[in-house]
Amino acid sequence: MTAITSLSLETKENTHSSNYLLFIGLVTTTAVLRYSNSAGPVSGPPPGGPTIQVDWSLNQARSIRTNLTASGPRPNPQGSYHYGLINTTKTIRLANSAGLVNGKQRYAVNSVSFLQPDTPLKLADYFQIGGVFRVGSISDYPNGGGIYLDTSVLGTDYRAFIEIVFENYEDIVQSWHLDGYSFFVVGMDGGLWSTASRNQYNLRDAIARCTVQVYPKSWTAIYVALDNVGMWNLRSEFWARQYLGQQLYVRVYTASTSLRDEFPIPKNALLCGRKFHDTFS
Repeated sequence: MTAITSLSLETKENTHSSNYLLFIGLVTTTAVLRYSNSAGPVSGPPPGGPTIQVDWSLNQARSIRTNLTASGPRPNPQGSYHYGLINTTKTIRLANSAGLVNGKQRYAVNSVSFLQPDTPLKLADYFQIGGVFRVGSISDYPNGGGIYLDTSVLGTDYRAFIEIVFENYEDIVQSWHLDGYSFFVVGMDGGLWSTASRNQYNLRDAIARCTVQVYPKSWTAIYVALDNVGMWNLRSEFWARQYLGQQLYVRVYTASTSLRDEFPIPKNALLCGRKFHDTFS
């Protein structure tokens, strides 16, 4: 329950050009909410405040699973996609970080703070415009280096089945979202991730999601089937961190031009950036 107090400030005439100091003290208190039919006193002291211990949250998150018995009469019942039996073709480890670049606050993934290009990446990729981005401009794993600016694009292959591990060395919860896909959250735990961490993965009834949390000083692992060609944004859901660089693009590439894999850009699409003055042929 939150009590909200309003505050008004009155000044004399002809003093509008001055600045004023305003101090508000933080005062907390504990009260008892009593209903007319309450039968007894409160049950013990109030619970303790938040701590840095995340075990309870980790256990709760891991307990949320797919109900494999709740299947309707359809050709592909719930749980019929056995993701745990598919071999992963690539492991990508992504670590978030914060720091200063040229004296300004920036956030990064694997030391790269995302720099917005002058042309949308999908347009640049589709029309093969050079100088906008480089595939592989971000490493597949944390390198521990200092933060620098770049348009980070991670190269992957169409129809690959990959493992992505989000590593959070910071003291706050992280939240990640991947456009264009749902993925299986197969594991999360405190401490550092290692190949031995796979022994505790849930390979049977994990939840399919597009957003996932990573607890402080912890890691979260997901499995993704790359069945959607394109240029997909993978970003922090904290908007300030996303705006200041904690994002990247995953390029899911195929040499095929089949309409089965990807439809062409509509002819009435609005072009911009380096394609602003061009038209479709």
